[in-house]
Amino acid sequence: MDKPHEGNEEKGHAQTAAFFKSQVRAALIEQRLALPDRQQRADLLQRVMRIWLVGRPDTVIGAYWPIKGEFDPLPALHRWKEDGELLDEPHRRRIGLPVVNREHKTMTFHSWYPGCPMENDAYDIPKPKDTELIVPTLLFVPCLGYSAGGYRLGYGGGFYDRTLASLEPRPFTVGLGFTNGFLENLEPEAHDVPLDAILNDNGVVWPVG
Repeated sequence: MDKPHEGNEEKGHAQTAAFFKSQVRAALIEQRLALPDRQQRADLLQRVMRIWLVGRPDTVIGAYWPIKGEFDPLPALHRWKEDGELLDEPHRRRIGLPVVNREHKTMTFHSWYPGCPMENDAYDIPKPKDTELIVPTLLFVPCLGYSAGGYRLGYGGGFYDRTLASLEPRPFTVGLGFTNGFLENLEPEAHDVPLDAILNDNGVVWPVG
């Protein structure tokens, strides 16, 4: 039987870890917003993304609407969508953006294209309005921070973890972030599921080699 003080120690450790992560999140957001060369880094990551997508079999890709200085994946994905129409055997490629269920704190993905009707969700983030529900086989995920092993630091809401747990089959997940987001000392928690790949403005960060 656990002694009472052992339970208190575990609780204290969890609270300390949560406080540390909140500090890291705040510092990374501030740092990202202040990047003097963010546009140049974004251009490089657009290129990395486009090259990485060559040869992928996916026709339905989920992404995100960028906030707080995040990298914008949509221009590269729109180019990918257009490239699909130029293939010898053209097939319809589709891009999805998240629609958040605030009650269950999960996301579904709805079709997005430039100029499609949009509205703000409960968190004031633009989402497609009344477009088709789609199920991505590849999902680009924003990384506030990331570490070796494919682990990601998000904003702490757990939306992606819960969403990935509910999607069947689970999509191939790719994190996107700038080089300044790499964290050497990010310790994954028990519920953290590693991403399948991570790209930054220098190239492929994970898997290594």
